Amino acid sequence: MSDNVYARGAWMNRNVIISCAVTGAGDSWDKHPDLPVTPRQIADAAISAAKAGAAIAHIHVRNPQTGKGARDVELFREVVDLVRGSDTDVIVNLTAGMGGTWFPDKADPSRPAAGTDMIGPEERLAHVGALRPDICSLDCGTMNFGDNEIYISTPAYLKTMAEMVKSWGVKPELEVFDLGHIWLAKHLMESGLIASPPMFQICLGIPWGAPADAETMLAMRNALPAGSNWASFAVGRMQMPMVAQAVLMGGNVRVGLEDNLYLSKGVLASNAQLVERAVSIVESLGSTVMGPTEARVKLGLRPK
Repeated sequence: MSDNVYARGAWMNRNVIISCAVTGAGDSWDKHPDLPVTPRQIADAAISAAKAGAAIAHIHVRNPQTGKGARDVELFREVVDLVRGSDTDVIVNLTAGMGGTWFPDKADPSRPAAGTDMIGPEERLAHVGALRPDICSLDCGTMNFGDNEIYISTPAYLKTMAEMVKSWGVKPELEVFDLGHIWLAKHLMESGLIASPPMFQICLGIPWGAPADAETMLAMRNALPAGSNWASFAVGRMQMPMVAQAVLMGGNVRVGLEDNLYLSKGVLASNAQLVERAVSIVESLGSTVMGPTEARVKLGLRPK
């Protein structure tokens, strides 16, 4: 509570952790000429985001030839080695969300259509087990993702994944896209599978999950277990408004090209520019931005 000031019904966060999701896995490689695609580009983006003020780099990898999202362990290894080998400290957060995509075949919905990438929990965590990042994401539920895609993350899968990352000493970032996902995350905690303090990411504006507005963020924040560390982000044009909203409600923030390609209408951004904008918003509210050393302590991570 010492970092927060009660104001207008919300605990304002005075010491804010900024995370930068530098590339994602969506079909955005043809919409932004400088979207990081190769391991070197992704590592450089993470490093530049850290220099701009991000304590955490959330990392996906992409196929260097096609630009599409990938889950190749060696691509992750190359990125992580480059980031760890640099002279810039940043907390490494690897996605573990790849391998849950299901497109139902129109003629026979029981069969997968083109684009489906569905694997089990062990394979989803192969790169995490090999590289032991500070943090990895756990997407806490199945959901409709756009108009014809289903993201599948069953309770049984999540229990297995939570057990695995706990045994490795990796902090799970509990990504929640709706209130039911928080309920499931609490069940994982009650089962002893999530070490304290838990770390939540409230994900807003992804069709068809929780919408990006203040009322939804407040409801989801209020549903979190006491003592949770939490952050929030929104996609598209709501990215920066939700930065301010999260700080005012006591949370940390995430920006980056995974969630939003633009600095302003029609002006493409870099990851560093998005972090710089978030820093400006945080500081204009009277809060300070935490570095990676302080963030490791606050989040209960192992020392560098």
